[in-house]
Amino acid sequence: MTTRDLLLALVVIVVWGLNFVVIMTGLNHMPPLLMGALRFMLVVFPAILFIRKPQVPWRWLLAYGLTISLGQFAFLFSAMAVGMPAGLASMVLQSQAFFTLLFAALFIGERVRSPNLVGLVVAAVGLTLIGMQVDRVMTLAGFALTICAASMWALGNVVTRRIGKVDLVGLVVWGNLVPPLPFLALSWWLEGPVAIRAALDGFNLQSALVLMYLAFGATLLGYSIWGRLLSRYPASQVAPFSLLVPVVGLTSASVLLGDRLGLWQLIGALLVMLGLLINVCGGWVVGRWRKVPVGV
Repeated sequence: MTTRDLLLALVVIVVWGLNFVVIMTGLNHMPPLLMGALRFMLVVFPAILFIRKPQVPWRWLLAYGLTISLGQFAFLFSAMAVGMPAGLASMVLQSQAFFTLLFAALFIGERVRSPNLVGLVVAAVGLTLIGMQVDRVMTLAGFALTICAASMWALGNVVTRRIGKVDLVGLVVWGNLVPPLPFLALSWWLEGPVAIRAALDGFNLQSALVLMYLAFGATLLGYSIWGRLLSRYPASQVAPFSLLVPVVGLTSASVLLGDRLGLWQLIGALLVMLGLLINVCGGWVVGRWRKVPVGV
């Protein structure tokens, strides 16, 4: 990987890692479902006027928008609104890697290899340790909703794999035509017109900056760079960078929001990271080990 592309990869990791602190900041000014609606409106308009629709049937764009956009962020924003700390959210959300393994095996027949299973078990132990600490620095509802967000992200990954090779930015923009109206309907139903009106009346510069970061930084900039890297390098070379997202998420939440992990939560977070590392790199390590000559 060239120095320039390495720096671009690190930019994406920092942007995505800081995303959780920005979400928490936004929730101080807007209810979660309304924030989701406004975010995806900005993702779509005006970008859709300049980005060509990918050669993807509408049913797959619908499936993408309902899972990886509406489902993931409706659950994630709600989780953080009801007591899931930003740093832990960035870590627990990475369980999507293992849900992706399970859903891909179930729905499209992908093979699960032994390193994947080992990584899954290790990360499951870590998530169990984190989950056992509810009511200390997080709520059970927040933890459960974050797991739901991870499962929806995983379903979206399976949809993306089913779609195949496609312009990722085009998929993000056109697929996100789907979530704004459902987000608005859910906000009206669950949060109510009074909360919506109060958020819009109190809309200020900080609210605008939050939405701009989520739409233009974390979504359009992040996915455009990530798609470029995936088009130039093997996925096995690009994917390990995503392991740094929860590191940035935990660090930034600690520095900017004062989040602190207890001992068992820290151990759980390290086990989740270890499980992700085994899942991403375990197959490569096994392959290299098998190529080592035996004897003289």
